[in-house]
Amino acid sequence: MAALASATAWVIGDSLVFKGGLVAAIVCALSIRISLYKSVREGLGQIVGTAIGAGVALLTVHYFSFGVIAIGTTVFLCSVVARGLRLGEVASVNVPVTALIVIGPGISGSTAEHRLVSTLIGAAVAIIFSYFSHPNTPAGRTVNQITRLGKRGAELISDMAEGVAGGFTQKQAGAWLSRARLLVEEIPTLRSQAIEAKRYAKWSPLAEVDVAESLYIQGVAIEHMVVQIRGMARALFDSTSDPNRKDTVDRQIAYALSATSNAITEKLELLQSSNRERIIDNIARDLRQAADNLTEELIAMADKLPRSQFVRCIAIVSQMKIIANSLDESSPALHSVTTPGEPTSAKVIGLSPVKQTSRLYRRILLTLRTFLRR
Repeated sequence: MAALASATAWVIGDSLVFKGGLVAAIVCALSIRISLYKSVREGLGQIVGTAIGAGVALLTVHYFSFGVIAIGTTVFLCSVVARGLRLGEVASVNVPVTALIVIGPGISGSTAEHRLVSTLIGAAVAIIFSYFSHPNTPAGRTVNQITRLGKRGAELISDMAEGVAGGFTQKQAGAWLSRARLLVEEIPTLRSQAIEAKRYAKWSPLAEVDVAESLYIQGVAIEHMVVQIRGMARALFDSTSDPNRKDTVDRQIAYALSATSNAITEKLELLQSSNRERIIDNIARDLRQAADNLTEELIAMADKLPRSQFVRCIAIVSQMKIIANSLDESSPALHSVTTPGEPTSAKVIGLSPVKQTSRLYRRILLTLRTFLRR
């Protein structure tokens, strides 16, 4: 779809603008995404950023000629604009690139105008073709990612249950921990997709805001469950290094892990059921009961277990209950704690230009006051 869109942009751009096909095709390839919402953001970002970049470039070329000052100023201001518009990490790179294409060697007013029009054509074609680039809506893609990540987590817990029941080695536990870490690394992708579904529902009449909000909470719930699964895998791995560990509770731990895996699987299977809320409440209740049963068995055997092993087993009980609270979405942590939309590492500028200017202004005032006092 991206190839077809870029080819179309080249044909339209070359037909309407003198030698504008290449710029239109490049902008289209940079802007097209698998969702209409993202392509609109990318396209608008390209147009706004490129317009500002071209305007700055024309001024710098006029006063300083084409060279290092024009290039540096254009890239810097385009990065600031991309950050200010919250276009994301990819667009923060694409916008300066597009601006550099527009201001190419030998720039003049008419050349910049032609390339800006080509940019507009490329972005418009990308937005149109993005509607057909993926068969699912943002909500549908969110459901797919929630289901996929949840199933992988349930399969991992099931494997851990079988391993604990049959006697596991440190090599097996290390493989479980490695798989759990890979699951955690997919959390940002799921979060980004859930946020996209929420934002898309706010401006598109084709999406329901309530459904998007519900999917976002489900995504946060899956995130919490995956983190607990990693904690379980870490506890089992640590137990293999404990010389005082006893296998007298392995059967109980294996049964509890199996119950956790079954609960997650049932929740995913019944996600679209008509009586979904009641069934999921029952699944969470049964998992809490399994956790309580494991707690009673551990307390009864507390005198026979080493303290370190007892603490690890109780930690697994705590993780089971957190997963249960995520299954029926009853935990306040899912609703009352705001999840950040953009990690700090993805920001082009750590502080906004307004905050940076305010800090610089305060420093200048402080320096002047100190100087006057002296």
